[in-house]
Amino acid sequence: MPSNVFDELIDEIRSFAQARDWEKFHTPKNLSMAVAGEAGELAAEFQWLTAEESSLEGLTDAQLQAIKLEIADVQIYLLRLADVLKVDVPGVVREKLGINETRF
Repeated sequence: MPSNVFDELIDEIRSFAQARDWEKFHTPKNLSMAVAGEAGELAAEFQWLTAEESSLEGLTDAQLQAIKLEIADVQIYLLRLADVLKVDVPGVVREKLGINETRF
């Protein structure tokens, strides 16, 4: 049974992939490439915008919606990759924050 939002989302994403028989395509290599592709699509939403235009106040509703959906795409693939590799996302984020605490 899911114990947090990450687990719930991972379960939903896993079920979505299973229902479409996509698991055979969801190798770590393919998923990491999908993350990179979706991150590129996210970056493209900001291409050529000034700092002011890319701020929350500077974005149109349509631009913000497109950005939200690209963020979701990136997150879906990251969570799917974490699931395939059995990565505890909250745990590893906290671990990395601890490392960064000593570095910066």
